[in-house]
Amino acid sequence: MKQAYKQVKRMTPAMRIIHWVNAISMIGAVVTGLYIGHPYYQTFIADGAVDKYVMAWNRYGHFIIAIIFDVTSVIIAYLYFFSRFEKPYKKVIPNGKNIAEFKAVLLNLLTLNRKKEFDSSHADSFNTVYFTIFHLLLGWMLLTGLQMYVHGLESGMSSIGSWWPWMLHLVTDWTIPVCGGTLMDVRIAHHMTMWIILCWVVFHIYYQIWRTIFWKEADIAIVIGGSKFVKEN
Repeated sequence: MKQAYKQVKRMTPAMRIIHWVNAISMIGAVVTGLYIGHPYYQTFIADGAVDKYVMAWNRYGHFIIAIIFDVTSVIIAYLYFFSRFEKPYKKVIPNGKNIAEFKAVLLNLLTLNRKKEFDSSHADSFNTVYFTIFHLLLGWMLLTGLQMYVHGLESGMSSIGSWWPWMLHLVTDWTIPVCGGTLMDVRIAHHMTMWIILCWVVFHIYYQIWRTIFWKEADIAIVIGGSKFVKEN
């Protein structure tokens, strides 16, 4: 007798759009950010002359991507607490139920699915905590990046007025003493956080493929169609 499955909705269209916007933006941020830190290519214009605006275009692209991340971060922060679909913050509250589920999911991963004592049809505590860490890292990247950006506005003015640099200093100047006391320390922290995020992405992709193979519930399809399939009892 064949096992019956039921379709379970896990991501709304808005959530899937945000996911892919962030994924594509992250690729762009890494490519442009690495160039800003250490230029690794040149482009040429007529007569073999080097295009002197390559750095400017990379900085511009990096800044636009940061704005996209800012917008999606605000949306994600709102949905984290007020989404009508699901409220992720409930899964990171360290109560008995969430701690037990977190341990069960982690044990399932470590034992290669030999022990599965939790409901995999919903967003579990382990994955929710993991994604919360990602968004905190992304927030840190934005703050350190804006600190480096506002440091370049030495005159205290910008194209939209003096309020913009003033606000950025107010919000991000604390990152300097936290990182070590100098702007270079902020740069290093920004760069190192990028590698931590890339490690996060590698495990995220691995874990989604792992779940799809071991659980056989089409978890990897969630970010495409918004649903997965779980066995009916």
